[in-house]
Amino acid sequence: MTRVRILIAGLLVLAACAAGAAERVVAPGAGALAEAVAGAAPGDVLILAPGRHDGPVTLNKPLTLDGRGEAIVDAGGAGSVITVTAPDVTVRGLELVGSGSSHEGIDSGVQLTQGATGARVLGNRILGNLYGVDIHGAKDSLVQGNTIVGRRGHRMNDRGNGVYVWNAPGAEVAGNDIRYGRDGIFTNTSRDNVFRDNLFRDLRFAVHYMYTNGGEVTGNVSIGNHLGYALMFSHHITVRDNLSLNDRDHGVMLNYANSADVVGNLVRGGQEKCTFIYNAHKNLIAGNRFEGCGIGVHFTAGSERNALTGNAFVGNRTQVKYVGSRHVEWSLEGRGNYWSDHPAFDLDGDGIADSPFRPNDLMDHILWSQPAAALLTGAPAVQLIRWSQASFPATLPGGVLDSHPLTRPVEIPVPPAIAALEADSRPDRGDKGQIDDAFDPLAAH
Repeated sequence: MTRVRILIAGLLVLAACAAGAAERVVAPGAGALAEAVAGAAPGDVLILAPGRHDGPVTLNKPLTLDGRGEAIVDAGGAGSVITVTAPDVTVRGLELVGSGSSHEGIDSGVQLTQGATGARVLGNRILGNLYGVDIHGAKDSLVQGNTIVGRRGHRMNDRGNGVYVWNAPGAEVAGNDIRYGRDGIFTNTSRDNVFRDNLFRDLRFAVHYMYTNGGEVTGNVSIGNHLGYALMFSHHITVRDNLSLNDRDHGVMLNYANSADVVGNLVRGGQEKCTFIYNAHKNLIAGNRFEGCGIGVHFTAGSERNALTGNAFVGNRTQVKYVGSRHVEWSLEGRGNYWSDHPAFDLDGDGIADSPFRPNDLMDHILWSQPAAALLTGAPAVQLIRWSQASFPATLPGGVLDSHPLTRPVEIPVPPAIAALEADSRPDRGDKGQIDDAFDPLAAH
């Protein structure tokens, strides 16, 4: 009975707030915005008139702050432009500029604290701040349809992230255009987040997972970044229908990432490695297209029980780099992968090649472990070894075997507007060499 009374009382309070909610126009002026927030009632809508309004400002009650695309809030270089500490706050249609430069304080365009449950950050232009949006413990928040442009004047690793998610279960980041700064979305110690339909350009990582479990990364586009989608020390993530186009180092990286579904993604052009699988286990990697990279898949550090099926490896200089003595089967339930360099027949027309495919042999192992041996690749002895292994498979060492290779690749279309951005892209080096050419994504996270 006590719980029922508490619920009824809460509903009455909400009804009272809704009944008393009002729209208030806030004109630009020194201290006018802070004064309007202090005098507002819960549920009020503050409409900011066109012009420049003074920040920083803290929203400590349920309010809507609406700039209708014509108002600017400027923090003047101190702290976060807008800090939200109350539930059910909406920030929309604003241009937010002038945050401070403290990584310790996570100075941001919008900072959502632990009390900002259900916050909505919608359709804003968040420009030149250290961080774009900091979702710091705000459960079930939504960051959608924003343009977030980070800073360029410092080393890339010293910049802030477009969206930083920390311990914010249920938070969703959708449909944003994020450019410059450090990582597009960096999530740490969280769970059950959704990152979908975002565009990432000229960043270090497009999406960077650390100790974040569950949730999904779907429909995103990464163009001209150093690394597309980095899943680290996390498990049970769905990574589906994303594009990594002309990213510099890797398209998809699994580092201590387990039980993930990596399905239907396209990695194309420019990457050192389309996919890097490092000490990652029990992942499903299916229906992806890895095209035009230096290495299609680099598979190392004891990764086991991963299932690879239905993928297309097209035009990579080296399709698979695997140095090990174990035999690894890359097909599932009679369905393998497409290999553009597999000269196979399909006499029965079932889409499965009539002969298995081994993407590397003993000489590949030697060349990877002893690069100087590349000088001998044209030598008769090397050609003899390769002919012998092709003719007598029993002489082959352990390695990757696709027993049921496909004869047709999966096709993943790229919208014309995205293809145009891809053609003009290059990984951002900025004006002052912000990131070292020897950058190691496994060490620098």
